[in-house]
Amino acid sequence: MAGDCTMSIFIEYSDHDQLMMGIAQVVAKQLGDVVAQKGRATLAVPGGTTPAPFLERLSLMDLQWDKISVLVTDERVQPSDPFRSNFKMVEHYLRQNASEKAQLLPLADLTQTADEALESAAQTYAPLLPLDVLVLGMGGDMHTASLFPDSPELDAALAPDAPSFMVMNSPSQPEKRITMTAPVLQNARYAHLLIAGADKLAAYRVAEAEGSVKDAPVRCILHSDNTALVHYTGAKT
Repeated sequence: MAGDCTMSIFIEYSDHDQLMMGIAQVVAKQLGDVVAQKGRATLAVPGGTTPAPFLERLSLMDLQWDKISVLVTDERVQPSDPFRSNFKMVEHYLRQNASEKAQLLPLADLTQTADEALESAAQTYAPLLPLDVLVLGMGGDMHTASLFPDSPELDAALAPDAPSFMVMNSPSQPEKRITMTAPVLQNARYAHLLIAGADKLAAYRVAEAEGSVKDAPVRCILHSDNTALVHYTGAKT
């Protein structure tokens, strides 16, 4: 079932498998088109548990993976457990099958300080902007990437003239985060939001309504000029 909502297109899938295969197929088609048009493509993906099955399915897609660079939208700074790294999760699922030929690029080294991570991002990621394909998740608090409502740096990260990457100090999170800022997310050629479950749907319905982006940072995508595809299922895994 598909329907228009505020600056986004909502697509509902019958079950979890259909959701993950559906978004993988759409993303693969877009990546293939971009490679055909300009020779290379960039894909930015989130961490967390929700996108893992999507990445696994994407890894099987027949693409010119050696011409695709994969980035992460955000990363923890010096996580206490390396397995909490967004890049480590992405690497686990894409360093296999057809996608093993892709260029997988970490946002920062896990041993780096926040300042060092920013410098690393500027050197590694900045030359690859703007993004071709962007996949985002959303928390129950309506954060996306590491744009958390309680971060004191949020205003600066949402500003039109924000630097491409910022360190966020969210009181609700155990580690500092480095994240792509709103302008980077908004300038992606293709944007997707992946959500599952009734609680995420309720949060999305709040976010799609008019209101402050500071209260619901995911609005920076849902209410941008670049129409996002919202992929959803209410079915349990």
